[in-house]
Amino acid sequence: MALATRGRRPPGRRSGLYTPEPVNTSTTPSLPPRAIVLAAGRGERMRPLTDTTPKPLLPVFGRPLIEWHLLALARGGVREVVVNTAWLEDRFPAVLGDGSRFGLAIRYSHEGRDFGGALETAGGIATVQDWLCADGRDAFWVVSGDIWAPDFRFDQARVDDFLASAQDARLWVVPNPPYHPRGDFDLAGERVTYANFALMRPTLCAGLPAGRRAALGPLLIGGVAAGRIGLEAGVGRWENVGTPAQLAALQGQPDPRA
Repeated sequence: MALATRGRRPPGRRSGLYTPEPVNTSTTPSLPPRAIVLAAGRGERMRPLTDTTPKPLLPVFGRPLIEWHLLALARGGVREVVVNTAWLEDRFPAVLGDGSRFGLAIRYSHEGRDFGGALETAGGIATVQDWLCADGRDAFWVVSGDIWAPDFRFDQARVDDFLASAQDARLWVVPNPPYHPRGDFDLAGERVTYANFALMRPTLCAGLPAGRRAALGPLLIGGVAAGRIGLEAGVGRWENVGTPAQLAALQGQPDPRA
């Protein structure tokens, strides 16, 4: 497979793009990775609940969906997070604040205010990629704010293993849920579904300008097909809570903290 080399530099540099630093071969400990939590979607299938509350702020077992991720990121050693927003975006700072109560520093990328609406996943990442990769960071976490996965670990060991590869990204996958039986990718001869957890290098979105809409799906499909993106299982319990009925069913399960 034609794998991307770790030090590859995208052609040219335009506003909003990150130029990778040379690979650090010193013995100085690397900085903790930063993370982006994707929270800009409208949540159409979750209406009417999302008419007044952004989907990542809907409570699951008494805690907003996005807070499960923020706490897990902090446990994994992440210290700085950016949350991209668009729909009812003022609600996020009001609920999450500056992140200090989670052990994090949170900043916000207000796509609705600054660009007139959500930029889709790749566009949202490209817009904040300079910050995600600042000070020579080679990789960053990406997670969707409306996924419930209380067992997922943002461990440094996973980051180190990814950085030791030549991959542009590593995606965590789960067995296909009933509503998505065809899955997204092939892993060990079986179809699997992208769980919306990933580690990425800046090379993946390096050709995208900041502040413009861009979908992530084509980049992932092309990267997996070319061998530049790896797939990994090991998510644990996972729910893509898409409708009020799915949310109610999840709430009817035993509290995982009990």
